[in-house]
Amino acid sequence: MSQISRNRPSLASTPTTSLKSPAGEQAQAPKKGQAALLGRGKDEFQPQTKSASLSGIQMIFGGNKAERANDGLFIGAKGQTFPPGTALKDIPGVTPAGNPNPSKTILYVNGILTTASAQMDEMKAIADKSGARVVGIHNSTQGIVSDLAECVGDKLDKGKNPAVDTLADTLYTELKAGREVHLMGYSQGGLISARALNDVQRRLRIEDGMSSAQVEKLMGKLSVETFGAASTRYPDGPQYVHYINNRDPVPTVAGLGGSVDPLAFMKDAGKGAVVHRFSEGGLNLLDNHMLNISYLKHRVPFEQARAGDF
Repeated sequence: MSQISRNRPSLASTPTTSLKSPAGEQAQAPKKGQAALLGRGKDEFQPQTKSASLSGIQMIFGGNKAERANDGLFIGAKGQTFPPGTALKDIPGVTPAGNPNPSKTILYVNGILTTASAQMDEMKAIADKSGARVVGIHNSTQGIVSDLAECVGDKLDKGKNPAVDTLADTLYTELKAGREVHLMGYSQGGLISARALNDVQRRLRIEDGMSSAQVEKLMGKLSVETFGAASTRYPDGPQYVHYINNRDPVPTVAGLGGSVDPLAFMKDAGKGAVVHRFSEGGLNLLDNHMLNISYLKHRVPFEQARAGDF
């Protein structure tokens, strides 16, 4: 991110954006301190409303105002949204089935063409697979044209991406408080994670005057998992596990590459990173890239993965 310091509104002055009702009427904006309800966890989840799903035209060109309003917001249990700056401990996360009080929390950033309600489904799957509480940062979709343009901006570290800002601010705040964070990024969410991590690294160096060694040590409190991510480079410090399906064109072309990659010398998974490559799927490249269909079933507990035990 080109600018290190930003003028960020305070939580007290930033109420959650109002939502559209299924009938298209304007819903009242929630009062300060209240969260807007987008959808429900899978146990109570209702079918997507018109405001939460994308039409064919919207999938290409965007135009979903309700979805745009959620960009960079936190998403918690039952689809509640919370503004940037909300403390992670104050967000009720999605919990795994049969375990309402897990001891671990995962912060999750989604990929392109994913509405807030679709992200909720992913968060539920992650919670059930990991046994952890899951809090989302929403990377909103405005259609494939806009989403891909945003990915280019993220790769070049150009332009504003609210999900990057929220994630970078959250990681910086948690690290400065001495707290550990477990982060997951899928597809563009992995690219957003890399951009935010680079932003945090620069802020610690420039704003806090820390040495490279000090920054690397502090960022060691971050556990980072990526799945089918579109980033080629990650800063040193965090403990990384990268999952790559060799039959998925997103990470093999736009990310760290597959098992055979002539451009591997140009890429950096981060110091000490574990990269788990596997080959699964057929001619349906979309299925090969899907988090629920392909990636999560290969995910093992983080400590086990860091030991290379898959």
